[in-house]
Formats: sequence, C-alpha cells, structure tokens
Amino acid sequence: MASRRRWWRRTDPEFAAKAADIVGLYLAPPEKALVLSVDEKPSIQALSRRTGYVATSSGKIVRGLKSTYRRNRTLNLFAALNVATGHVHNKTTATKTRPDFQAFMDEVVKDVPHEQEVHVIVDNDAAHKKNDDWLKASPKVTFHFTPTSASWLNQLEIWFVF
Repeated sequence: MASRRRWWRRTDPEFAAKAADIVGLYLAPPEKALVLSVDEKPSIQALSRRTGYVATSSGKIVRGLKSTYRRNRTLNLFAALNVATGHVHNKTTATKTRPDFQAFMDEVVKDVPHEQEVHVIVDNDAAHKKNDDWLKASPKVTFHFTPTSASWLNQLEIWFVF
C-alpha cells in the first residue's frame, strides 16, 4: 500500500479538545453569553485614485478611475464577529500590537452588561497571547484559542476571505 502525505499536519497535542471547545461555542453557546470571533487583517494598503469623467467610444460619458494610484500607508483591520447576529465591529489602526488589540477589545466589550459572559475565539497570534492582566481586569471575558495551524476554525477568517 502506498503511503500518503498530508499537506497539513496536526501538531497541536490539544487539537481535539480546542476544536471541540470552539465548535461547542458555535453550536451550543452558554445561555445569554456573547460569543465573538475576533481577528485582524494586517498590512492592508490604503490606496487612493483620482476619478474623472471619460467619454466612451459610443459617446456616453461615464465616471472612471485612473489606472495609477497613490500608496498612502498600510492599515490593520481589527474585527469582532458576533456569532449569533452576524454583526461585525471593526477598527483600523496604524500598528498591530498587543495594546492595539486590547484597546479594540475594550471598545468591543464596553457596552456589554457586566453580568454577561463574553467568549472570544482567537487564533494564536502574538497579540492575542499574554493578555493575562487585561483578562484579569475584564473578568467577564474568556479567550478560546484555536488549535495551532487551525485558525480556519475562527469564523472571522472566513469573513476576511470574502
């Protein structure tokens, strides 16, 4: 029998437990809890193009974009998907650091009632790790990490693709 090679190898020894935890949040969230899928899309180019009016070969005048553009800088998009409603809270920042992530999370949870649990699904990005002090100051929030190399379990990853 020929051997098979996988393009993806499960390297996280806690894969099954972490995956079950996240899928469980999607299928049967804790009663009255807010479940959020949170991630960021870094280094988005902020481009600008000039517009104008162009006469087509048929004589019709249409609005057009110049083919050249100006690169203004790059931005990072932080987003939190409310799994139950589909609402996405977002914020752009110039950098993608742990303080940027924490400030975004402060905005996301500021209007959530104090007694309501908030379950946040995140991948293993460095900005998502080592947030113990922030989590201690926000006791209603619990982070749930996707298994290593399985960020696709985070629904926001799918939203970013489209």
